[in-house]
Amino acid sequence: MTQPDPSSSSRLAPVLRAGLIAGVALAAIAFPLVGAGGLGAKAFSNAVSDHPQDLRQVHPAQTTYVYAADGRTLLTMFYEEHRKYVPINQISPYMQQAIVAAEDSRFYQHHGVDAKGVVRAFVANQQAGGVSQGASTLTMQYVRMALRDGAQTPKEALEATQQTSVRKVREMEMAVEVEKEMTKSEILERYLNSAYFGHRAYGIYAAAEIFFSKRPADLTPLEAATLAGLVKAPSEYDPASSDQKEATDRRNYVVERMRVMGYVSAQDAAAYKTQPITLRLTTPPNDCVSIDKQYNSWGFFCDYLKAWWGQQPAFGDNYYEREDKLRRGGYNIVTSIDPRVQKIAEEQVASRESTGSPFAHGVVVVEPGTGRVKAMAVNRIYSLDQSQNSPNSNAALRGKVPGNYPNTVVPLLGGGDLPGYQAGSTFKMFTMLAALNAGIPLSASFNAPYKITSIYPDGSGGPTDCGGLWCPSNASGAMTGNQTMWSGFGKSVNTYFVWLEQKVGVDKVVEMAEKLGLKWRTDIDKTLASPMKRRLWGSFTLGVSDVTPLEMAGAYAAVAADGRYCEPLPVLSVSNPDGTPATYQTADGTTVPVAKGRCQQVFSPDVARAATDAARCPTGDKPARGGCGGWSTADSVRGTVGRPVAGKTGTTDSTRSAWFVGYTPELAAASFISDPDNPNNAVGDGQSNKPVDTVANTLKGALKDQPVRQFSAPSDAMVGS
Repeated sequence: MTQPDPSSSSRLAPVLRAGLIAGVALAAIAFPLVGAGGLGAKAFSNAVSDHPQDLRQVHPAQTTYVYAADGRTLLTMFYEEHRKYVPINQISPYMQQAIVAAEDSRFYQHHGVDAKGVVRAFVANQQAGGVSQGASTLTMQYVRMALRDGAQTPKEALEATQQTSVRKVREMEMAVEVEKEMTKSEILERYLNSAYFGHRAYGIYAAAEIFFSKRPADLTPLEAATLAGLVKAPSEYDPASSDQKEATDRRNYVVERMRVMGYVSAQDAAAYKTQPITLRLTTPPNDCVSIDKQYNSWGFFCDYLKAWWGQQPAFGDNYYEREDKLRRGGYNIVTSIDPRVQKIAEEQVASRESTGSPFAHGVVVVEPGTGRVKAMAVNRIYSLDQSQNSPNSNAALRGKVPGNYPNTVVPLLGGGDLPGYQAGSTFKMFTMLAALNAGIPLSASFNAPYKITSIYPDGSGGPTDCGGLWCPSNASGAMTGNQTMWSGFGKSVNTYFVWLEQKVGVDKVVEMAEKLGLKWRTDIDKTLASPMKRRLWGSFTLGVSDVTPLEMAGAYAAVAADGRYCEPLPVLSVSNPDGTPATYQTADGTTVPVAKGRCQQVFSPDVARAATDAARCPTGDKPARGGCGGWSTADSVRGTVGRPVAGKTGTTDSTRSAWFVGYTPELAAASFISDPDNPNNAVGDGQSNKPVDTVANTLKGALKDQPVRQFSAPSDAMVGS
């Protein structure tokens, strides 16, 4: 290819500028569709006196890619314009030759504006009585696309693309300036990455992928000619349409131009023209609903990722700016979801509750010390199509709103705006932590009665025999008697924990839950958690607030991490298009990677170890320092997991929902079963063990073949006398 002398641009610039001025009339006549049909002297003066912006800083929208934790398994993409920028050395030479042959055969001879092309277009358009031929060089087309992509307002975008002499002359001048600053190779690279090829393919990477399922470097001469022929009129020449005649004719035109320019031999060109267009179409996924069917349930995790992204100031000042960055920023996101752990979690959930059940059964797995979410599984199909869903279990909504099963995109596991589900006695962990943090030891003893009259008012207008006070009872008479934190937690003795809550203060318990990530979403929870009301929220310790599995897994993970709470995090890394980490600045100006865990020490390691020692009792494990009192609520867990494990069961009144949150030093998992449509539709005692078994078997599978880690024992000060 003949390259122009780089120094000649500066020598020729005055000549070209004079030529532009002298050729304004030509431009106006050559392109008659200009509204008023002319270009005034003042308008033209303004157009040519503008200094072109630094087009190097203009980047077209790019696709964001989302991968699993292995960095290889593609979950989905996010894009408005499917585009991935590739350097020129990763684009087939045939493609480079084909686009020059098709769009600008004098690309390597001119300096941004092709005077011969302008004259040729003028003659052709005069003969046709309209615009039958353009005069835009590849450089001018690139300028137009860069101005469009850099537009900040719809008006700027319109001005960059509308058919007027002002725009054309401005493009000409800017093209000359661009050729002073960029090499031909760089201009060609930017053009090929900006051009639209049709079929939602923006840029050559997307075009090669969508039409031929290959990378740009691997395009053959025939494939390159097909793609090069599309940029002139992508819809008219679309080879994926039922009739390929127009596309074939256009491809053959490009092949002939390649022959004329010496890019292909006459023999090869003749052979190419006889071949049909053979496509291998690919439809790139876009958004969470496009996740591959084999990973369908990952859609709920994907939805959580989107919600998390929308909360990060690093990507914009508001949700809409952040959403725009996700779809146009070209990020590379490696998520925290572990394909192996996710598969195990899915299998455990599916084995216990089908997608056709009104009861949602799910599990979330979080890594202590980082907050990384390793798995999110639920017995639902992630889909927007609810046309075949079962009737709503809520009689008030039946016939108006379909049931949430089997298809839904509702964030049933957390991360969205769904309030969640009452988690029952799993909240006793917050009471125990607050008490231990206040200096009350594990051995704190109380002769727990079957029913206790609390110091808190009855907020439900309930039992009159309690004198207007809240008076909870235990689930069984077998829980009556002297209890410590070990036995009270292991047997889930309500009256013991109401007593303990009264000793430490409900406000301290609610505050502990908040520090461990719980949010209040319903009006009643927000009211009762308010500073003026929380001191009287006695039933809090029994889990009457709504919460999500994601929150509970994150809270219990802090206990496993020696008191260090980390916000649940769906990513391992987020990289900019250039490969650098996406970052944000803290209040003190420190630059921090977006993917770095946001952790804080909520309570001391000794408090955490004491709570864990008591939390080993419910699972059938043996605490290091105390006794569990002979029996527990989930004593099968230790045998199933096969290593030290702690946790807590939870059920609500009439077993409307059931929970289990368990953890080892390596992983924390929270599982529930409940009816999202109708909280009054009780799951029943017969299903209350499903969360227990799901967590136990998920932890067992996830930790298979990993070294067994022991819990650390609490100090004497935590144990007490």
